[in-house]
Amino acid sequence: MKTLVVPGFSRALSILVPGFSRALTIALALLVALSATAGAQRGAATKQTAPSSKSAAERSVPFKAGETLTYDVSWSNYLTAGTATVSVREKRPSFNSVAYYIVAEGRPTPLLSKLYTLYYKVDTLLDVFTLLPQRGSVYSEEGRRRRMKITRFDHKARRAQYEVQTATNVKQDLTLPPYSQDALSAVYVLRSIPLRAGGRMTMPVSDSGKTYRVQISVGAPEPVQTGIGSLRGWRITPVILDPDGKPEGRGMAIWLSEDARRLPLKMEGQLAVGRFVITLREAKG
Repeated sequence: MKTLVVPGFSRALSILVPGFSRALTIALALLVALSATAGAQRGAATKQTAPSSKSAAERSVPFKAGETLTYDVSWSNYLTAGTATVSVREKRPSFNSVAYYIVAEGRPTPLLSKLYTLYYKVDTLLDVFTLLPQRGSVYSEEGRRRRMKITRFDHKARRAQYEVQTATNVKQDLTLPPYSQDALSAVYVLRSIPLRAGGRMTMPVSDSGKTYRVQISVGAPEPVQTGIGSLRGWRITPVILDPDGKPEGRGMAIWLSEDARRLPLKMEGQLAVGRFVITLREAKG
């Protein structure tokens, strides 16, 4: 019985960890369109230097290097099945510009870890001038299986290169809609965007070599109970459509704090592998 349950959780965690879940990060990315500008980052470069334009200005954001957010992940009958930590590690020269290096990590609880080895690490380089991703990756360990998925963005050309590294390497060239985000960068871009009740929008997001179209509606703020107390949060309801136009997940909702920090407070929804709830436990930095 346990051997059936734990691999099911591994599938759930594989969806949840990249920005608390594919559903969460894709839905949040919809709001990126409100702050996107016609300017786009330069293509990848091997030499890392600061931007050449003296007129470039960094976007104002409510986060900084050193911020760390920790979440409890509840799944099906497990009150706490795992944890996820998301942190802004540093701001550094990157791809002929400057970027925030953001990392998300997820693990099951110690009890489940004894039954099944599982670890996910997701990172992104978010350009400080355009708030567009330069490069994003997902590293996973499931039992003895190791996999790295990398997306390198060229927003000026509206293209990306997607690569999967296992025992062999497979690469794929992608055509992207304007202002595409990766799963993790979308969460942080959202936090600098004004929200209003009744707002509706649609935006494409690139994730795992596919482009998703997400429709979202913003509800009024309401109380949300978290590990750092009861906070008011905007309720966001996403409808995520895969490349074939088919919806993913159901009964999903996301809450973002109404205060200046714009913290992702909670997410819940129903997936094929079970129902999950992700709740903020601790915020530092």
